[in-house]
Amino acid sequence: MPQLEVDCLLLLNDADKDAIQLLKGHVEPLVAAGKEDCPSLRLVVGYSQQKFESAYPQIRDRIVQGGYQNVLFNLDQCGHSQVDPSTLVSIMNTAPSAEIFYTFMVTAMLAYLQKTNPVKLQQQLAVVGVDSIDALQDVQGRNEWLGVAEKLIFDALQGYAKFVSPFSINNPEGWRYWLIHLAASPRARQVYNDILHSNASSQAHYGRSGLNMLSYDPAKEGSLYLFEEEDRVRAKDALMEDIPRVIARSGDAMSVTEFYETIYNLTPAHNDDIHGAIIDNPDLEVLTETGGARRRAHTIHGSDIIQLKAQRSIFPLLLPRKD
Repeated sequence: MPQLEVDCLLLLNDADKDAIQLLKGHVEPLVAAGKEDCPSLRLVVGYSQQKFESAYPQIRDRIVQGGYQNVLFNLDQCGHSQVDPSTLVSIMNTAPSAEIFYTFMVTAMLAYLQKTNPVKLQQQLAVVGVDSIDALQDVQGRNEWLGVAEKLIFDALQGYAKFVSPFSINNPEGWRYWLIHLAASPRARQVYNDILHSNASSQAHYGRSGLNMLSYDPAKEGSLYLFEEEDRVRAKDALMEDIPRVIARSGDAMSVTEFYETIYNLTPAHNDDIHGAIIDNPDLEVLTETGGARRRAHTIHGSDIIQLKAQRSIFPLLLPRKD
């Protein structure tokens, strides 16, 4: 096969002049070494010293003019108050495969929600027994609070990207900081879920562990999910019940690609666990484009069809979940 050549544009921005100088000191030796070690990588590095909102129009123009199809914005330390929601939407529209890492304090997000939808915010805060944002300090270490905050953030960011992961940076003393992943592609979300599991305990989720992580009442049910091995065991059990329900609602069959589009905004599950639950499920079968049957989880392809078996156990699909 011909040698793979990669064009990469790396744009680094910070409002602090000293931070830019420090960046250059670290980045430029790495760039020089990269040219020696990997001549097939064509890397262009640019620096700017502005607030992000001021720098963004020029950044977007360079991406569009360069025709880049895969775009990743790391908005770490920008914070909710420093990035306008319309900018997030614009970023997601710059390329077919766009992603954003977005860090902020949850109290800033809640203050924003209080202004835009105070009635809904009040109703959701009541689930954890508080009646105002000022009263949150005493309950931010509670698991139920993490679940409510996830729901609030997930709902608030739904219009900004097709796939949103509303997970907090794990801090049992109080979940105050959120690292949100926004993506335009289900594949990006799939990879991100797997990375979370390979870096267990870096982020925290409270709720269900199957496909529908936000379909629960945090005041009555749910558990802390830290992407560790014991969490994956619970997830596998839930997936065995959840996946046939999704297929049944679609008319008893759907392509793997359609299945990904349906589930990946609602699940923190590992890709291997999802594929394993499909192959091992007694109610499901996976067929290739030519009608052959898939037997191994790692061979599942986007063009395959997942369907309910003609003779299946109907009871797991009809009975409601107890959790």
